[in-house]
This record gives sequence, C-alpha cells and structure tokens, in this order.
Amino acid sequence: MAEAVASRRWRAAVVLAATLVGIGVTASLGRWQLDRAAQKEALQSALRAQATLPPLSLNDVATPPDATPAWLHRPAVVRGRWLPEHTVYLDNRQMQGPQPGFFVLTALQLEGREDVIIVQRGWVARDVVDRTRVPEVATPREETVTLAGRIAPPPAKLYQFSAQESGAIRQNLDLTQFAQEVRRPVWPVTLVQTEPTSPGAADGLLRQWPEPSVDVHKHYGYAFQWFALCALMAGLYVWFQILRPRRQRGA
Repeated sequence: MAEAVASRRWRAAVVLAATLVGIGVTASLGRWQLDRAAQKEALQSALRAQATLPPLSLNDVATPPDATPAWLHRPAVVRGRWLPEHTVYLDNRQMQGPQPGFFVLTALQLEGREDVIIVQRGWVARDVVDRTRVPEVATPREETVTLAGRIAPPPAKLYQFSAQESGAIRQNLDLTQFAQEVRRPVWPVTLVQTEPTSPGAADGLLRQWPEPSVDVHKHYGYAFQWFALCALMAGLYVWFQILRPRRQRGA
C-alpha cells in the first residue's frame, strides 16, 4: 500500500515537473516572438522614416554604403555608365501576378570613379517558348545616365542546384563572385531603380516593386500559437490532475 502511494506521488511529481517545464518553455517562446514583432515594428518605422529622407547622391559618397538600417531603403540618385556586358537575368521572379519572368540587373560604373553598383532595373516577362532566350533591354553603353531609386540589399536568394552560377540567366546573384567577373570594386548594396532612365528611351521594364516586408504579423501568429500551447498544457494539468480526481472522489 505504501509503495502504491509513493508511486502515485512520484508520477504526480514527474507530471507536475514536466508541465511546469513545458509551460515555461512555451511562454518564453511566445514572449520571444513578441519581442521579435516589436523589433520588426521598430524596423518598419525606421524604413518609413528612411523613405521620407531627401535623395542621397551616391556619386558624392566617399565610402560605399553597407547593408545596415542607416542606409537601406533610403532614396538615392546616381550618375554613371552602363556596363551592358554585365547584365544578369534572375529567373523565376514575379511582379504583380503569377507570370514568371526575370529581374534584370546591370552593373553601373559611377561617373568619375572605378567602383560599380548593381542596379535592379525592373522586371520583364520570360519567353514562354524558349526559356533560354533573354529579352532585349535597351542598355546604352556610351551615354551617361541618371538613375533614381532606393538603396537595397541584393535580391532575395532562391534555391539553386549549383554553388556558383555564370551566364546571363541565373537563379541568384552573389555580389562577391560577381565582382570577380566585373573586375571592378562592387558595392555591397544595390540600387532598386524606381524611375525611368534619364536620358534614354523606355526600356520596357516593370518597376512596381513591393514595399520591403518585415513580416510582423508572422511573429504575432507564432506568439499566439506558443501561448495557446502553454494554456493548453496548463488546462490539461488542472483537469486531469486536480478537477477530474476530485470529481471521481466525490462520485
């Protein structure tokens, strides 16, 4: 009899300990997701504030910007000369619809300098008959062009089978690797072009870029799931370890 009582107490202690650990872990994960949401909201506010700043002349920047909040998504203008031989078409990209196409990226050498910035020029549809055919995009070599856009990191990477890619059509663009192809210093950030090139004819590219996403709602959703799991464990413990035994004893 004493052994049975001791065994029940041991099992109850183990269940209580496991429940407390589970509640503590899930509650901590929920709070962590709320903290991440608060950080993302602060980042979103910073991005909106960046967008209200006057355009930065990249030609006057002595040191290339880096991918930090102080620089990213700030409006900018740049003057330079296209390097059309260093144009890359990023495959399997979409813009305002499910139709597959390319993001067109071209190296631009800054006026009066040796360094290069990669310009995300826009989107163009892919040839549905020959997927290896790249569209013609007007890229005048000798003209000095003025571009308006915003500072941004390189395009998001998609899954690719090979570690390194070359050629006009690629899945992703690695700026470090691309600098070896260009044989010039390449900035660690890109310019997302938002206005047509001046001077020059229309290039036929779409530039309805989506706003930078910080996924705040995702973190709130994860926090809800963790807190719900926390409440579920607490409720199950109260029911099976406290309320149900009392009802059975009172029956």
